[in-house]
This record gives sequence, structure tokens and C-alpha cells, in this order.
Amino acid sequence: MALTAPATSQEKAMSAYDFSFPAIDGTKIILDEFRGRPLLIVNTASQCGFTPQYDGLQALHETYGDKGLVVIGIPSNDFGRQETGTSEEIATFCEVNFNISFYLADKVIVKGDDAHPFYQWVISQVGFSGRPRWNFHKYVIGRDGQIADWFSSMTSPQSDKVIRAVESVL
Repeated sequence: MALTAPATSQEKAMSAYDFSFPAIDGTKIILDEFRGRPLLIVNTASQCGFTPQYDGLQALHETYGDKGLVVIGIPSNDFGRQETGTSEEIATFCEVNFNISFYLADKVIVKGDDAHPFYQWVISQVGFSGRPRWNFHKYVIGRDGQIADWFSSMTSPQSDKVIRAVESVL
């Protein structure tokens, strides 16, 4: 998928809905299937000091899922080699330890030249300062498929800032 700007103004501008991720269960998470719904996309890792944030992500999913929010965890081994497991090991870890019921992608690269196209697009939209610098970096995507806000790993999914951002796109 090309990540350059459209050649003409007639061409549709890119949005989050133009991307997909391999799902942890071997299927595909096609973001276009959620067109018109807000998304919370978070790069995750099982062996990170921020891993307890899975609880907060699950709480957001349970609280706002019926209102349209789609939460998607994106496992990545890019930071501190903190997601070394197989797809099956990651899925089991998330189910056993956090009872995750939101979408989980398969492990992908989220930084650098080999980053998944979604993350390349994100950086083209929010700039260098909005790139993931560690696990559990969060992007709130509005119903229009555009980035509404982003939050660093240090910001809990249950923080007032994240909740306000999620509620603003519902």
C-alpha cells in the first residue's frame, strides 16, 4: 500500500480505514469493516512494565464497545524485546491474565523503515513526536478515520485524558 499523498485532489485522502492487520487467530482485522466507528489502537507487549494497561483497555472495550468504540491491541517486539512469544502464546497470555475480549492483531513492527503501513501513515499524520516510543502507545481514531488524539505509554487507558478523547469521538 502506497503511503504517499494522493496525486490529485479528486483522490480520496487516506484514513485508518485503508489499513488491515493480521489477526492473532490467523484471520485479518480489516479496519474498513469498522468504517464510521471510532478506534483505539495500541501497540502492546506481554512482558512490559505497562502490561497491566491491558486491564484498562479491556475496561474501555467493555464500557464503550456498545457505543461503537473498537479497541485493537497490536503486539510488537520492537521495544526491549518484550513480546517474544508466538501468536498462540500471546493470545493465551492475554486471555488467562487479562480476559481480553477486544481485537488482537498478530505481532507486527511498529517503528522504523519496516513499520507496518498503518504506523507509517500515523507518523505521516502526527509527526515524529507522535510516533510510538515504547509499548502501549495509544491512538484514538475518529469516526472519519482520522487521528483524533494520541497518548504515550505513560498515559493510562483509564486516565481522564484518554476517557475524554474516547468520549469525544463516540
